[in-house]
Amino acid sequence: MYYIIIGLLIVNLFLTIFSLFKNINESNITERLGKLEVNVVKELGDFKNSLSKNMNEDFTRLNEQVEKRLLAINERVSERLDQNFEKTNKTFASVIERLSKIDEAQKKIENLSTDIVSLQSILTDKKSRGIFGEVNLKHILSSVFGEKNDSIYRLQYTFSNHTIADSVLFAPEPLGTIAIDSKFPLENYQLMVDKNLSAVERDKYEKLFKMDVKKHIDAISSKYIIPSETSDQAIMFLPAEAIFAEINAYHSDIIEYAYKRRVWITSPTTLISTLTVIQMLLKNIERDKYSSIIHQELNKLGLEFSRYKERWDKLSRSIQAVNRDAESVSITTEKISKKFASINQVEVNTLTTENQEK
Repeated sequence: MYYIIIGLLIVNLFLTIFSLFKNINESNITERLGKLEVNVVKELGDFKNSLSKNMNEDFTRLNEQVEKRLLAINERVSERLDQNFEKTNKTFASVIERLSKIDEAQKKIENLSTDIVSLQSILTDKKSRGIFGEVNLKHILSSVFGEKNDSIYRLQYTFSNHTIADSVLFAPEPLGTIAIDSKFPLENYQLMVDKNLSAVERDKYEKLFKMDVKKHIDAISSKYIIPSETSDQAIMFLPAEAIFAEINAYHSDIIEYAYKRRVWITSPTTLISTLTVIQMLLKNIERDKYSSIIHQELNKLGLEFSRYKERWDKLSRSIQAVNRDAESVSITTEKISKKFASINQVEVNTLTTENQEK
C-alpha cells in the first residue's frame, strides 16, 4: 500500500515537471521545481512520519493481542495440566487401592488353599465326612426353618426300629414324616474321575462307586421307610454338588434304582429347593387353618349383626312412636296457648270498656 502511494507521488512529480516544461518558461520552472522539491520532501517526510506512527501503533496492537493470546493459551494449558494431574492422581490412587485389594484377595486365596488342603485331609476319614455331612444338613435345615424348630424338623431322630436318622422332617399330609440321611461316597468317586489313571482302572472304580451309592440307597430304604410311622419315601443327602452332578449327568441307572427304592437323592442346592417348597406348603396349611377360623368368626359376627338389626328396628319403631306422640303433644300445646291468648285478650277488652264508661 505504501509503495503504491510513493509510486503515485513520483508519477505526479514527473507529470508536473512535464507540464512545467511545456507551459512555463525556464525561470518559473526552476522556481517551481524548487517549491515542488520542497513540497515533495515535506510530503515524503510527513508520509514517513505517518507511516512510522501507524506501523508503531500496529505493532503495539499486535504485541498486545499476541500477549493476550499467549496468556489465554498459558491459562488453558495450566488448567489442562492441573486437570490431567488431578486425574492422574486419582488413577494412581485407584490403582494403589486395587493393588491392595488384589494383595488381600491373594492372601485370602492362599488361606483358602490352605483350608482346602486341610479340608481334603479331613474328608479322607469316613467319620469326618459323616460329621461334615451332618453339620451341612443342620445348617440347611436351620437356614430354611429356623433354629430348633422341633415342630417341623428334628436332628438325630430315633425311630421305633431303633434306627437313628441324621434328621427327620414333619411334612404335612400326604407326605408325613420324612427321614433325611447324609451320605458321602468319596473314595471311589475320586479315583473314578482321576485322569491320571487308565480307562480300565477308572471303569473299575466307576463300578465300585455305583455299588457304594446303591448300598447307601438300600440302607436308607430299609431303615428309614417304616409303614404307619414314616412316609413311603426318604431323602439321601449328598453334601457334594460334584457327586450329585456326576450321578444325574452320567449314571441314570442309579437314579432309576433310587426311584424304585423310594429314595430321593439331593444335593445342598436341591435340598434347599425341596425344603422351601415344603415350607410354602406349611404356610399355606396354616393360612387355610386361620382362614377357616376367620370364616367361623365372621359367621358369628353375622348372627350378632342380625340381632343388632332386629333390636335397632324395634328401637327405630319406638323412636317413631315417641316422635308422633311428641308432635301430638306439640299440637295440643299450641292449641292451649292460643286459648290462653284469646282469654287474655277478652279480659283486656273488658277492662278497657269499663274504664271508658267511668
